[in-house]
Amino acid sequence: MKEKIIKYFREHPNLRIKSKELQKRFKISNEEEYANLKNILNLLLKKGSLMRDGKRFRINPAMLDKLVGKLYFNSKNDFGYVHLKNNILGKIFIPSDYLNDANDGDTVEITLLDKKKGKYRQGKIVRVVKRQYLKSEFKYKNKLNLDNLVDNLKREKMKSQKEMNEDKEFKSTLIKDEDCEIALVAKRCELDYKFNNAVISESEKLSAKISKDEIDKRLDLRDKNIFTIDPKTAKDFDDAVSIEKFENGNFLVGVHIADVSHYAPKDSIIFKEAYNRGTSVYLVGKVIPMLPEKLSNDICSLVPHKDRLTFSVLFELTPDSKIVNYEIKKTIINSKKRFSYEDVQKILDMGEGKFYNELFQLNEIAKALREKRTRTGSINFISNDVEFKLDKNGKILNVKVKEILDSHKLIEELMLLANKIIALTVKPQNRKFNKDFIYRVHDRPDSEKVTEFANFVNTLGYKFDPYAKNLAREFQKVIQLSEGTEEEALINDIAIRSMAKAIYSNLNIGHYGLGFKNYTHFTSPIRRFPDLVVHMLINNYIRNGHKPLFKQKDISDFCDRASLQERKAITAERLSIKLKQIEFLKNKIGEIFEGVVSGVIHFGIFVEIKSNLAEGLVRLRDIEDDYYKYDSKNYSIVGIRKGRRIRLGDKVRVRIKNVDIKREEINFVLL
Repeated sequence: MKEKIIKYFREHPNLRIKSKELQKRFKISNEEEYANLKNILNLLLKKGSLMRDGKRFRINPAMLDKLVGKLYFNSKNDFGYVHLKNNILGKIFIPSDYLNDANDGDTVEITLLDKKKGKYRQGKIVRVVKRQYLKSEFKYKNKLNLDNLVDNLKREKMKSQKEMNEDKEFKSTLIKDEDCEIALVAKRCELDYKFNNAVISESEKLSAKISKDEIDKRLDLRDKNIFTIDPKTAKDFDDAVSIEKFENGNFLVGVHIADVSHYAPKDSIIFKEAYNRGTSVYLVGKVIPMLPEKLSNDICSLVPHKDRLTFSVLFELTPDSKIVNYEIKKTIINSKKRFSYEDVQKILDMGEGKFYNELFQLNEIAKALREKRTRTGSINFISNDVEFKLDKNGKILNVKVKEILDSHKLIEELMLLANKIIALTVKPQNRKFNKDFIYRVHDRPDSEKVTEFANFVNTLGYKFDPYAKNLAREFQKVIQLSEGTEEEALINDIAIRSMAKAIYSNLNIGHYGLGFKNYTHFTSPIRRFPDLVVHMLINNYIRNGHKPLFKQKDISDFCDRASLQERKAITAERLSIKLKQIEFLKNKIGEIFEGVVSGVIHFGIFVEIKSNLAEGLVRLRDIEDDYYKYDSKNYSIVGIRKGRRIRLGDKVRVRIKNVDIKREEINFVLL
């Protein structure tokens, strides 16, 4: 029995199962045999062959033959995590001493160490299974030194002939492609950036013309004052808003979302391609879209003065933003205006302009919604972003920190409300249906990371209780107190890092950061695959109740794929920003900038430039006024002779020493 159990768990490495369920799978009906089964499970648990999550047993990964996954370095390249293919432990922490000769992006085999780093098991890389080659081959003038790239690839003895053929094909593609930059970022992050002929062909057959039969099936809102609010550079518009006042003083607020599902049914090639891509990827000045341009920029985009099919959530709200009633309807709209966030902010500030009354009232409602959300446990992280000014050839002219406007918050609150209401609508009466829907979930933060965050902010003079009953309130308090300070961005960044990552799941555990028990993504089907599926699921639910549209396994697969592609997209977007920041600073050697210490490690400090958020390294050996030692407990470095302490969050001035394009590094000298 013992050998049978171990064999079964090895054959099912992702299995988490209760003893009762295992009894059924082993077809044990005798109570004595079941008692024996439980005894053996507990014995294997004590020996370490099995592990347990609550009442569910799973195999200890150390019992598996091989642990193989992809290595990802942290931003400082001083340690890494291996994301295991079997996904039992999620990811394994690899200290710098055990990286062997592996590089970022390599597929590696590891062994587990009898140590932990926070909640993560530690491991040691024993061999590189497959190399990731294009790490340092980026060139910054929209062209690539293709001969050097191929020469480098040839020098790698481990590369198979098949892979060499693929690289030759890639080289040929790049020669024909005007935009090598987007191709290289896409390849490094394992993203498809061109659509195949079958997808293009299917999209070209679609028409923006809407039949009378389709209009008759929908709520016609074409005469209403509906408008979009988006970034200046946006080319696809998947959400629009509206507001009307009832005679009783209440408001009818509409959130109208492009009905992509009408044009991309689940058996279409376009749907399958959207599943594969998972999300649109927004690089600097470029986008790798999830949907072909015919849909994303044309027939699904809510452009002004064009009839468009939509899925609308209509709320009746009191003046203090309490929901009285709501409806979810298939609709047809005709947007009356395309606003940018800056347009709306100007109208709100001046107190006049097109649709001022509507915009003012929507802004008041959004403020009330935000205040209520914060009061009930939502954490309002402030995430600084940068915006780039490019010329017509994509060359960078300037970069600055993006300002967060009330108009941004207006749209954010309405979208949060719509997503929350959609998830609440399908809240199941039984747990079975719970697995037939896509949720956006966010787990509670790890206690060790919370303690680390508390230690950090306490060194800056803030009070944070890591054992508080309401941790969300503790986070929100520190974030509010740091608003407007030099360390504001850093505190927000480290607070976010201490949190779990939000993912898609068909198991609803709620969204900790937002403080919502039920939450999904519904509002961006042009750029996110889960939203497209949620449109299909909510439409099916309204028509057929709890009768499933997809198998539970398919829903689970959708969630896993979307979460994976989202992580790749985030990596690509960060890489694109970093490369543009490096391009911007490469001709500014010797210039002085104000910054904040954003990282402290044993060989130096990282500094983030205040004006453009570019991050660079000051090596300890380059600080000339003293000999500095690393003080890990206090997140600082300390001068041995003079006692000068430089800590995480400190404001500093730096001069650019050099910009290493090949290694993608910026080096500073501390003033």
